[in-house]
Amino acid sequence: MSSFNRIILMGNLTRDPELKQLDSGQSVCRLGLAVNRQYKNNQGAMVQEVCYVDIDFWGAQAESSNKYLEKGRLVLIEGRLKLDTWETDGQKRSKHSIAGERITFMPTSGNSQTSDFDNKNNFGTASVDQSMTAKTQRSAPKIPRSKKTTINVETSGEVDLPDVQPFEDDLPF
Repeated sequence: MSSFNRIILMGNLTRDPELKQLDSGQSVCRLGLAVNRQYKNNQGAMVQEVCYVDIDFWGAQAESSNKYLEKGRLVLIEGRLKLDTWETDGQKRSKHSIAGERITFMPTSGNSQTSDFDNKNNFGTASVDQSMTAKTQRSAPKIPRSKKTTINVETSGEVDLPDVQPFEDDLPF
């Protein structure tokens, strides 16, 4: 029997990220997320329902989440649902949480001071809003465009190569 376990949530962080280093050297970052649902009840009154979820990120995503995120920030999370179980005072406890696989830092609404990275190259992942805190007060790297290059090919003459952007390893995520 096949199954499918995929979670996509967008909400606001309920607290600052908590980064821990395991004995193995692996980084893990726990985020608290609040996801809101607003609807009209049977009496016609607007009701707001809030769901609180814990998300764990590992490795490089854990470190970038800790570096760029803070309480209140809007994020989009993709991952899988997992069940955490433990025992306290002889009683078994359990709770669902999310094993994060991908995080998108969403720009803040009403903010006109987003970085060049957000405005020109919004790839949909790890966009960084630079006006949030002093954590993010550095500008995104400028990637120079290369010029067209002509090469000689023995069998077919000259070939024009298209503009190609070089790969930059110093990206902010």
